[in-house]
Amino acid sequence: MIDWREIDTVLLDMDGTLLDLHFDSHFWLDHLPRRYRELHHLDEASQNALRDRIMGEQGTLNWYSLAYWSRELDVDVVALKREVQHLIGLRSDALDFLKWLKQAHPRVILATNADRASLSLKLPLTGLENYLDAIISSEDVGAAKEEQAFWFALQDIEPFDPTRTLFIDDNPHVLESAREFGIRHLLGIKQPDSQRPEKELQEFIALDRFAQLLPENLPGQQGER
Repeated sequence: MIDWREIDTVLLDMDGTLLDLHFDSHFWLDHLPRRYRELHHLDEASQNALRDRIMGEQGTLNWYSLAYWSRELDVDVVALKREVQHLIGLRSDALDFLKWLKQAHPRVILATNADRASLSLKLPLTGLENYLDAIISSEDVGAAKEEQAFWFALQDIEPFDPTRTLFIDDNPHVLESAREFGIRHLLGIKQPDSQRPEKELQEFIALDRFAQLLPENLPGQQGER
């Protein structure tokens, strides 16, 4: 699927790509609306209204900002995330893939829309930092990955050749933005959330397992393919 001789840089999304999206889906659509209602002693209609409000910010920096939601809702979103942090976990064979990348040649960069507060929660629990050369958050550059400004800023911080770069992300809108910027090798994720059905990505090849990307002659890989 990938000729690794053509790849110098690997850009990886975090939530839904390296990490199971179940934590985020549950938190934003169930846990936060319910705890918001409980903490402010509101009715169930307010819980549904908040869910709609959250979805209305999708694709913007606000959508990804824990500080924004803490301020807007007058709750400690980070503290509420810690209530369900046991749900944070790696997707299937993500760790095996990261281990292989670490001993291979590419520069590996986490390119995430998660803000620094989210990263501070998730990185210690997952150990991702051990396998990354750099971490760039949309908060760092002031633009979400859905915007071209993110990619220009990323290239300023971490110079890379888009034609020799592999980018993996579960969000089709982000993949479209990366393609517009000129990133040549683009892959999606079939099942970002282990508790929800697979997604259809009509314009992009979607991965089931990262083992699909590994060279066939790697020891121990043949039986997993």
